[in-house]
Amino acid sequence: MSSAASKSTNTASQKGGPYRVMVVDDSAIIRGFLCRYLSEDPDIEVVTTANNGVVALRQLATNDIEVVVLDIEMPEMDGLTALPKMIDMIPDLQVVMASTLTRKNAEVSLRSLQMGAVDYVPKPETARSVNANIDFRRELVDKVKAWASRRRKKRGEELPRSDETGPSGSPVASASGHAARVVSPRSSGAPAGFVTARRPAAPVSVASARQATVSDPIKDVPTEKDIKLRTGSFRRPKILVVGSSTGGPQALMKFFSGFKKPPAVPVLITQHMPATFTAILAEHLGQATGWPSQEGREGMPIRPGEIYVAPGGRHMEVANDGGTMKIRLTDEPPENFCRPAVDPLFRSVAALYGENVLAVILTGMGHDGLKGSRELTRQGATVLAQDEASSVVWGMPGAVATAGLCTEVLPVLELGAATATRLQGGVG
Repeated sequence: MSSAASKSTNTASQKGGPYRVMVVDDSAIIRGFLCRYLSEDPDIEVVTTANNGVVALRQLATNDIEVVVLDIEMPEMDGLTALPKMIDMIPDLQVVMASTLTRKNAEVSLRSLQMGAVDYVPKPETARSVNANIDFRRELVDKVKAWASRRRKKRGEELPRSDETGPSGSPVASASGHAARVVSPRSSGAPAGFVTARRPAAPVSVASARQATVSDPIKDVPTEKDIKLRTGSFRRPKILVVGSSTGGPQALMKFFSGFKKPPAVPVLITQHMPATFTAILAEHLGQATGWPSQEGREGMPIRPGEIYVAPGGRHMEVANDGGTMKIRLTDEPPENFCRPAVDPLFRSVAALYGENVLAVILTGMGHDGLKGSRELTRQGATVLAQDEASSVVWGMPGAVATAGLCTEVLPVLELGAATATRLQGGVG
C-alpha cells in the first residue's frame, strides 16, 4: 500500500471514523444493492467498488480499505484468484466472500476460509431476491462490522462512535481493556457452586449481539463484568454438543485440533449456516479430523466418535426411539432469528442426558444457546465457552459466560484440549 493510503488508514481508524469497505462484484445491479445496504449504516463507508479481481487489486493499492466484500464468479480474474493476492498486499485485510447458494460456491466459500478469507455471506441468486432479502442485508452488514471491529481492536485503533456503545448508549469496555474483577465465593457471598476465574476483558462490539433486523434494538450485549464459573458435572459425558455462528467454521477447525483421538461420544453441532453450506462444512470437518462427519438426517442413530451437523434451514434435536438415540429434524419457527438454532438442540439433550452432557459455545453474534445452556445447568450438565479475545464476536459465548453458566471460559485452542480431557473422564 502507498504511504499516502497507509497514512489515510491510520488517520481514519485512529479517530474512530467509519469502517472502510470495498465491494467487488461483476454485476452493476448487485454492486449497487450491496453498496446501498452497507452505506445506510453510519459505521460503514463504501470507499470504492470493482467489477473483477484485476480492478479490485488496483483499487486496493490506492485506497484505504479495511474490509472487502468479494464475489466469487467474475470475468478476467475471479474472487478465488484475487483473494491470495489481496492478502499478500494487506495481510490483515478482512475479506468476506459473497456467493450464491450453489454447492460449487459453497465449497469455494469454505475453501476460501483456508486461503485467508475471514467469512462468507450466501448471496441470493437474483437481483430481485437480493433486494427483498432482509436476512441477507442484516448478515452482510453485521459481518462486515464484526470483522472490521476485530481488526481495529487488534491494531489498538478506535471503533466508530456508535459501535462503542451498548443499549441506550451505555458504554462497553474501552479499547484498552481492563481485567474483569474476580469474585471469590468465600469473600463475596457468591452462590455455592461457583468458582473464580480471571479473563482479560476486550472491547465488545454492538455487532456481537445483533441477531435481529438492522432496525431492531440491540439487546443482551455482553459487557465487561464479573464471570462466575460453576462447578461442572463430575460424571463422564455421554454426548458433546457445540453451538457456533460468526467465525464458527474456523473456530470449529481450531477447536477439534485439540483432540488427539476421536471422542468416545457422539458430537452434534449447530452452526448458523444455510442449506448446502452445512453439508460442505460436515465434509470439511471430516477431512480435518479424520472422523466420520455428516449432515444430520431425520431418524439417523447417533454413534460415538461421529460428527453430526445440523442441516441449514432445520432445527436438529435428539430423540429417544425405544432406547436408541436418534436425530430429529423439525421445521419449527426460527429461534433467536435462526434455523437451525442452538437452543433446541441443547434443550433436547438436557432432557435426555441430564448431567451427562458436555456443551460448548463458540464465537457468534446474538445469544442463541443461552436459554438452552440455562436448561443444561439446571440438569447438572457442564457448559464451556470460548473466551472474548479469541472470538470474532463475543455474543453467544459472552451471553453464557456472563450469565454464570460456564465451568470454563478459554481460548479456542485450549478449549478443544480441555473438552477432550473432560470426555476422557478428567476435569483438568
